[in-house]
Parts: sequence; structure tokens; C-alpha cells
Amino acid sequence: MAFRKEPPFTHGKAGKTAIVLVNLGTPDAPTTKAVRSYLKQFLSDPRVVEIPRALWWLILHGVILPFRSSKSAHKYASIWSNEGSPLKVHTSKQAILLRGYLGQRGHQVQVAYAMRYGSPSIPEVLEQLKADGCERILVLPAYPQYSATTTASIYDAVFAHYAQVRNVPELRFIKHYHDHEAYIQALKESVLAYWAMHGTPDKLIMSFHGVPKRTLLLGDPYHCECQKTARLLAQQLGLGPEQYQLTFQSRFGKAEWLQPYTAPTLQKLAKQGVGRVDVMCPGFTSDCLETLEEIAIEAKQDFLRAGGKEFHFIACLNQAPAWIAGMASLAEEHLIGWPTTESEREELKQQAEASRQQAMRLGASQ
Repeated sequence: MAFRKEPPFTHGKAGKTAIVLVNLGTPDAPTTKAVRSYLKQFLSDPRVVEIPRALWWLILHGVILPFRSSKSAHKYASIWSNEGSPLKVHTSKQAILLRGYLGQRGHQVQVAYAMRYGSPSIPEVLEQLKADGCERILVLPAYPQYSATTTASIYDAVFAHYAQVRNVPELRFIKHYHDHEAYIQALKESVLAYWAMHGTPDKLIMSFHGVPKRTLLLGDPYHCECQKTARLLAQQLGLGPEQYQLTFQSRFGKAEWLQPYTAPTLQKLAKQGVGRVDVMCPGFTSDCLETLEEIAIEAKQDFLRAGGKEFHFIACLNQAPAWIAGMASLAEEHLIGWPTTESEREELKQQAEASRQQAMRLGASQ
């Protein structure tokens, strides 16, 4: 096996620390060709679709890609901004702000962002960080709730890349933060700020991305972590059980997924006479197709057509100051023991120089 070429090694130079914020991904453009390429990569991941490969290959290439790409491209076009894909724009800005916030706290760390599918890819970002001299990498998934379909797939991509690398850096992964105080606080501030401007609803809907029910039965903790996030946020908002509801969106295929489903729930509430619902998506830290199109457009239509009076969409955390501070706190907890401040880096540099001198003396004496 041939390993990737290593950059020149410099003795006595303290390596850098980096954080990689990883989100799901997005097409490069809202076109059928770009969406088809993106969907092919995304839906070819065995973590995402656990159907026997040969059968799934026929379904993917014979049915889904030929017929779904154009439809999905139209949906992407409806939410595409002048800056590009909302998910990519928000993730990029989060990375910039996180680096600045950590820098204000005295941490000298690089912060980059990568996409599990699409660009910038995990391998190309990790390669650039190696070229920049980063020897410690903290991977921060943009998914608060762990799922094998999302977080574990990031692990797969990182490990697959480093299986081709001779000099592997020190690695740390953040598995989940569904119940982290800073994350819940950021959600709370987001909701309260919206309500301060627009009043309160009859019911708050917390819509999470769905996964097949069989994943829960096979041991995936995602369902339980979504439940805990919703419960903690409701407690912080002072909501009783009748004032909020957790639902799951984005069902795909004929198999049973986690329930209750978002769209049917909204229709049912409207028919029951619930006048106003506010919908938020706590499992998404950046607004994207699933929030801006599926919820803010499609779900709104479902509710109003069923007789509802008011539908409000509460945006994702995006670049909210409380969330940037929350990510910084989360990162600091996982950076413990790694030199990120000037004094820590200077100490590491001195230790490296001392080791180099010692090695030279030992070599001279032999």
C-alpha cells in the first residue's frame, strides 16, 4: 500500500492544534447535475442506507437518481442565497466566528470546516491541516444528537483518510452534546428572542430529522437523545407537556421511521383547532434544505391548508452569539491537555528542543 506523501518534517517545532467542524454537506449548485452527484455520494454511504448493496445499487441508479435529482434541485433553488448554499454559508461563518471567539479566550487554534458529502471534503481539509503543521485534531460534528447515520459516518471518513497516512496526528472526537448546558441555553435564548418579538404559540413543535425505526431497535441512541434535548429545552422554557411536542421529519421510503411524523402531526393539530404553532429544528445547527424548504415552506402549507391560522418557523442557531459561545465552551472541554495558549505552546516548544538536544547528545556518544 502506498501512503500519501508527507510534508517536510521540522525538528523542534511545536505542532499546532486544529478543530474541524463537520456538517452533512450540500450540492455545489442548485442544478440537477450537481444534486445528482451529491445524492449519489450521500445515498451510497452504507451508514445512511442499510439495504444490501446490490439491491440498493439498482434502486439508487435505476429509480432515485434519475427521478429525484431534478425534483431536489428545484427545492434547493427555492432556498439558495446569493452567497450560495445556506448550510455551507452558515457552517463557514460558524467556523470563522468560533476561531475568533477561542482566540479572544487565549487559544491559538485553527478552525476549519468540512462536509461529509460534497466540498470541502473531509480528506482535503485534513490534508491542508497537515500541510499547515497541525498535529492535534479535534473533530466537532454539527450534529448535537449522535446517530450511526450521521456522526459515525464522519468517524468512518476520518479513519478512512488516515488509513492512507503514515504520520497520523493525535485525534479526538466529540460524540454528542444533546444535553450540554451551553447547547440547551443557546436553544432557549433563540426561542425566547423570537417570542419576545412575535408572541407565543399555542404549541411549540420540535422537529428532528427522522431515521428508520429499526435503527432504534438495533441500538442507535438517536431517538433517546432527541427526547432528552426536547425535554431539557421544554424545562428551560417552562413549558408543560401539553405546550410542546417532539416530531420527526424527512421520512424516505416505505419503511416505518421514528414517529410521530412532523407533517401529519401539524395537520392533526390544525384540525383539532390549534391556531398557532411555532416549529423549530433543534437537531440542525445550521439552516438548510430540511429546515428552510421542508419546514418553513412545505410544513407551513400543510398546517394552513388543514385549517391552522398561524405558522411560525424559528430559525436554527446559525451564527447566534450564544451558540458560538456554546461551541467554544464545548471545544474547550475537549481540548483539555492540549497546548492551545501561548504559554502552553512555548512550554511544548521548549520540551521539543530539549528532546532534540538530548537525541543529538546520545547520537554523538555512540
